[in-house]
Amino acid sequence: MTRKELLRAVRDLSSRHDAALFAALNQNVHPSDMADALEPLDIKNVSRMLTWLDESKLTDIFVYFTEDYQKKLLRELPRETVITLFETMPADERVDLFQCMDLPSRQHLLPALVHAEREDILRLAAYPEGSVGSVTTSDCVFVLPDMNVAQALTHIRTTAADKETIYVIYVQDREGHLSGTLSLRELLLADDSLEISAIMHRNPVFARAQWPMSKASRLISRYDLLALPVINGGEKMVGIVTVDDAMDIEKQEDATQLARFGGAVTTDGMDLDILESSFRNMFSVRAFWLVLLTLFGVVTSTFVAAQEEILSQVIVLAAFIAPIVDMGGNAGSQSATLVIRAMALGQIHLSWQDIWGVLRRELPVAASLGLVVSCLELVLAYFSKGIGIDVLLVVGLSMLVCTILGGITGVLLPFMARRIGTDPATLSSPLITSIMDLLGVFIYFTFAYLFLGDILLTS
Repeated sequence: MTRKELLRAVRDLSSRHDAALFAALNQNVHPSDMADALEPLDIKNVSRMLTWLDESKLTDIFVYFTEDYQKKLLRELPRETVITLFETMPADERVDLFQCMDLPSRQHLLPALVHAEREDILRLAAYPEGSVGSVTTSDCVFVLPDMNVAQALTHIRTTAADKETIYVIYVQDREGHLSGTLSLRELLLADDSLEISAIMHRNPVFARAQWPMSKASRLISRYDLLALPVINGGEKMVGIVTVDDAMDIEKQEDATQLARFGGAVTTDGMDLDILESSFRNMFSVRAFWLVLLTLFGVVTSTFVAAQEEILSQVIVLAAFIAPIVDMGGNAGSQSATLVIRAMALGQIHLSWQDIWGVLRRELPVAASLGLVVSCLELVLAYFSKGIGIDVLLVVGLSMLVCTILGGITGVLLPFMARRIGTDPATLSSPLITSIMDLLGVFIYFTFAYLFLGDILLTS
């Protein structure tokens, strides 16, 4: 069924109030596609249609709605349906949804949940947003190290039905400390009489609940894990972060890095949202960067204005200011992007060895790029403007030096930001460009006075 056909079928079933056919349709449609088809409908109709489904299908579809849409649905769905959702949702999704609710709604919901689920929600919701604990799910399978394989398999069969993943089995002692891990494959292929402690992998990779969630994502990627166990301050295991959670974290991190690099983050580190952020936030954050860049621009323009004498004698120099300073800014932005990416991936750290290593890689590249663009600029300038060799030297050397200096600046600024405890991504691309604009005009007119100063003396 195509997307268009699905949309038409859902609208038709909604208008006909056909609960049986809607439930049957869901047997053959992926929950993500169904959520996509339902969202355009009136929220009251969607709420009514969701109550036609069994709890499993209801939960499958609900988790694919956007966060804002989930909030709206919670206000429309009957209380019994909301309770059913919280009882059947994966633990991490359940906590995220709980944190979206206002305080009265939380207080109204919690008494209706069974004790174990209530305690699980409160425990995971206690971790701050952005921490590993905030994306941890307790839906994983535990066995004891003194069980034999047959006992462990029996235990898994009776407890794993509602778990998010059973491909990795976690071994805990009776106090809840993580002892080791083993895969379901290893368990199935092992002799029934063997103890779990004999076949488990000791000293597994783990994350701490208070760590930034990006660190868990990097560990999952580095060690190619399906899930990563999470330990609390008491050295007890609280749950896991799964690989699909890691993908969501990476997507969120990419968006945050992009926002920061463009100067679109609030002072508390939250990203601006063009649809959700208030006018005050949208204005104040963007105004800060634009005012800062304007100050750089005023200094740059004041310096250029002070070169009136040489510009009046060699007016063609004015034509090359923009391409020369732009090249420095562009080269700097490219270098900074590569350094920030390497920092985010944990490939480089704040050390003299890494700084020198990156500079050693960047300098020959920046020099080669500078030679290419300066030669191209000279050829184009000669044939399009017919200027003399002295002006060509000024333009070519300025382009070369600005490109090299831009690359060096782009490498060093992220390290400087890390040194003073600031996120390197907050050194946005516009800021790097503005710095290079200022340095670029200094370089350009320095070469102009060196090669064309005699014109001023004879005039």
